[in-house]
Amino acid sequence: MTIPIADPDIGEAEREGVVSVLESGYIASGDVVTAFEDEFADYCGTERAVATANGTAALHAVCEALDVEGDSVVTTPFSFVATANSIRLAGGEPVFADIDPETYNLDPDAVEAILREREDVAAIMPVHLYGLPADMRRFRELADEHDVALIEDAAQAHGATVDGRPVGSLGDVACFSFYPTKNMTTGEGGMVTTDDPEIEAGVRQFINHGRDGSEAYAHVSVGHNLRLTNIAAALGRAQLDRLPTFTEARQENARRLTEGLADAPVETPTTPDGREHAYHQYTVRCSDRNALRSTLEEREIGNKVYYPTLIHDLEAYEGYSAETPAASRATEEVLSLPVHPNVSTDDIDRIVEAISNTPTNHV
Repeated sequence: MTIPIADPDIGEAEREGVVSVLESGYIASGDVVTAFEDEFADYCGTERAVATANGTAALHAVCEALDVEGDSVVTTPFSFVATANSIRLAGGEPVFADIDPETYNLDPDAVEAILREREDVAAIMPVHLYGLPADMRRFRELADEHDVALIEDAAQAHGATVDGRPVGSLGDVACFSFYPTKNMTTGEGGMVTTDDPEIEAGVRQFINHGRDGSEAYAHVSVGHNLRLTNIAAALGRAQLDRLPTFTEARQENARRLTEGLADAPVETPTTPDGREHAYHQYTVRCSDRNALRSTLEEREIGNKVYYPTLIHDLEAYEGYSAETPAASRATEEVLSLPVHPNVSTDDIDRIVEAISNTPTNHV
């Protein structure tokens, strides 16, 4: 595609950082990872951060640290499968609540109904889908009222805020991904942010073969090797320095798209008051998605459906079910468009022109 749906921006600072690590000889986890953790915690406004091998590892390690085994975690079915897999890998059971049709995020009212019905819920795990923060004010209230943990799946929301506070600092713990398509990348990588020293200790223990840190061979539990490398952390430090610029570019591109698509046959993204969207994806809703995709592909404009199948409808989740009509409708109508920092104003004009001239019905 001449306008790709994603385009990782790797510059000279990233190259220099990686070369410096390679020349040092200390390429596994070490001081560069520690520096990256400290800088990312500062960025999110948290006291602690733990780097992991990927975003799924971050989610899994958090579920292990919170000991959700035998309990349920309420989350969204409209997300990448890693959100729910992390719960199951830790021995818990995902319980799926419906989404808000305006934001595509987990619906607090649907979560509240589940919390009032069930006594086995250990945590709520909202996803800041497409880079838009979930309704964290309500989720904080619900978590406190029902004495459950609040886990942010912030894999797509680096740089987003609620009432001026960064995502990653709004729950008891949060998880980020640094996959190449994300708002910043380390190739593969993830991060856990928290103010809770017990959660931090549990995550560090799980990702380091169950070591408690007292000595090299003090394995006090069964864990994994899910550490980040110094090589990846060098990339991450340079990317983190550039993240505010990346975020501004995504937001400006989104503003231009929304302005240009005001009269087009699509429904553009909604951002509730008090929330700042980081636009990991710019996702529209369309009643005739196939026609729109055909036009975009003919004109070599990247696009993708995130997500075409609800998690509980996947083969791996046979036996799971949930009444989630808003989420089901979203799978049939959403389409994400290029919004990354390398999208030019000319690219945006091409995208707007293509969509505006697609013979689809208005939503």
